[in-house]
Amino acid sequence: MSTAKESTLLSPELLAQLERLELVTRKVFRGRMKGERRSKRKGQSVEFADFRNYVAGDDLRLLDWNLYARLDKLIVKLFLEEEDLHFYTLIDASMSMDFGTPSKLEYAKQLAAALAFIGLIRADRVRIETLGQGVSERGPVWRGRPSVWRMLQQVDSIQPGESSNLADGVKNFCQRNPGRGIVVFISDLMDKQGYETALKYFVSHQVDCYVIQVLSQEELEPDVQGDLRLVDCEDQDEAEVTVSAPLLNRYKKTLNSFVQGAQEFCSRRGIHYLLANNQLPVENLVASHLRRRGLIR
Repeated sequence: MSTAKESTLLSPELLAQLERLELVTRKVFRGRMKGERRSKRKGQSVEFADFRNYVAGDDLRLLDWNLYARLDKLIVKLFLEEEDLHFYTLIDASMSMDFGTPSKLEYAKQLAAALAFIGLIRADRVRIETLGQGVSERGPVWRGRPSVWRMLQQVDSIQPGESSNLADGVKNFCQRNPGRGIVVFISDLMDKQGYETALKYFVSHQVDCYVIQVLSQEELEPDVQGDLRLVDCEDQDEAEVTVSAPLLNRYKKTLNSFVQGAQEFCSRRGIHYLLANNQLPVENLVASHLRRRGLIR
C-alpha cells in the first residue's frame, strides 16, 4: 500500500481544481453534524430565511421584538440551517475491472478519491467501500481536510479480485449503510446475472444515486483480429472466435445495446447514469460531465 505522500491518485493540478467544487444533492437529508452547506430545512444559523407566527413552545430568543412593537404580534425569525451531507462511493473491484490502460479499477479509484476530496474539504461525511465487503464490514467514515491523506491510503489499497456479484454486493452495501445521502456506484456493470437487481436496491434505499459505468478504450474500440481464444477473467469460461469485420460490427452493436439499456434502466428509476471512457481525464469527467449531471457545482 502506498503511503499518502506517495499517492498518485490526485495530482497537485487536479487538487487545485477540486478545491473550487462542491457536492450537491437533489434530495433533502437530515445530517448528523453541522456542515458547510445550506439546507432547505429551517433551523438555527446566522443566515435569515423567513418569518412565521409564534406558537407555544417556540424559543423566545427567536422572537422579532421590533415587529412586535409595530404589529403587536409575536413573530418568530427563521434561519437557514447548515448541515453535513452523507457521501458514499461504492467501487466494483472485481477482476473484470482489472482491464485496460489505465485499468478500469485504477480509473475508478482516482474518480472516487477526487469526489471524496471535494466532500472532505466541505465537511461532508465520506465513506468509500467496495462490492466485496460483507454486511458487518463497514468502511471508515472520513470528515474534514485532515482526513484526506488517510482516505487516499484507503483508496490506494483497493486491489482487484473481489468475487461478489453486483446484486449481493449492492445489497450488502445498503444493509451496512442505512443512512440517506448521495451514493456514487462505479462499475463496468459486467455481471452474467445482470445489473438490474443490484440497481433496484439503490432505488428501494431511497438515496440520490449516480451510476458511473467505466469502460476501457479497448472494450469500446477493440483492435483485434484473427483466431483468438477468449477467457473470462472471473469464471474462466473459454470461447474460441475468429475475429472478422462482421463479428466486430456485431460486437459493437451488442455493446451499444448494453450501454443504452443501462442508461434507460437508470433513467426510468430516477438514477443518474454516466458512461466514462478510461481515456477521459478524471478532471474533465468531474468538472464537466458530473457538473452537467448535477452532482457537482
